[in-house]
Amino acid sequence: MVYAASPMKIRKLLFAVVVPVVAFSACDLINRTSNQVQAKKVIVGTLLHTPPIQIEPEAVAGFDASFPFLDAGFTFDGGFPFDAGVFLNDGGAAVTVPAQTIVFAYFGTRNGEGLSQEAPTAIEGATMTLTRKGSSALNLKDSSQGSFGLTSSEEPALTYEAHASYLFTASAEGTTFVGIVEDVPEEEKVAAFRPGGKSFISLAAGSEFQFARPDPPNGKERNLAFVVVVPISREGQQGEPTYTNVPSTPLGYLKLAVAPSDWKTTTVTIPGTAFPQKDTNYLILLQSAKLGRPDTDNLFIGSAMIAGTADVGVVKTH
Repeated sequence: MVYAASPMKIRKLLFAVVVPVVAFSACDLINRTSNQVQAKKVIVGTLLHTPPIQIEPEAVAGFDASFPFLDAGFTFDGGFPFDAGVFLNDGGAAVTVPAQTIVFAYFGTRNGEGLSQEAPTAIEGATMTLTRKGSSALNLKDSSQGSFGLTSSEEPALTYEAHASYLFTASAEGTTFVGIVEDVPEEEKVAAFRPGGKSFISLAAGSEFQFARPDPPNGKERNLAFVVVVPISREGQQGEPTYTNVPSTPLGYLKLAVAPSDWKTTTVTIPGTAFPQKDTNYLILLQSAKLGRPDTDNLFIGSAMIAGTADVGVVKTH
């Protein structure tokens, strides 16, 4: 497994990409809301799928015969972690990051009232599973301090199926706590990520990049779009994200919860500061995502899950 973030870093990551969104039927609104407002246990989780990423040799900044991507590894932070080897296709024509699915989750007891900046306290002996409705539950690996995770490279049964519903289930002290994400999105294929049929975007360093999202299916609401830009070296090493629209403050969480329109725009503009260096490769990750909710009365109303699938654009600056 390439992903090596500490449990505390994972906790911060999870709380940076999920926010509480609640939907109830009228009949159980009062009782369920009352119970969930008072509940002390909280689940925060993210489920992400990425398709295969193919990088043609001409897309690599500074490519030459010594191109050393072979057997490199990627680890993307900022809400879009990858855990995959990178290898040359037959004939050495391209570099491919295989498709994969990753789940990270956190379960604990919240401190104080509401959602404070302090992460909930981990519960000793707790376990977590992820279940796609209609399939068997998958045990998530305990990463310590309340964090759990699993990748499809570790467990091939971990798959992402558009329109399915996924259950995040925690067990502790003889009780189960369940959160759910329903009707998870299909992949959004962004035409601007492949201009003129090319496999990469040629961009002047320091230039902004704007792209249009495809229309949602008929009768469907547009999903949220989370964007992260990450530089990568010719050796496959990841730099720090240069841009993200993922909320990182309590005020940001609140804005997403009560006014998500900024994450549902048809046109997305990435500022030029996201691409500061010339002769550099950057990856643009667009996650089309849906927010989940607590599904049992004993889970805090602020519990939330994100599930989505990403499209990836390769940028080569000049």
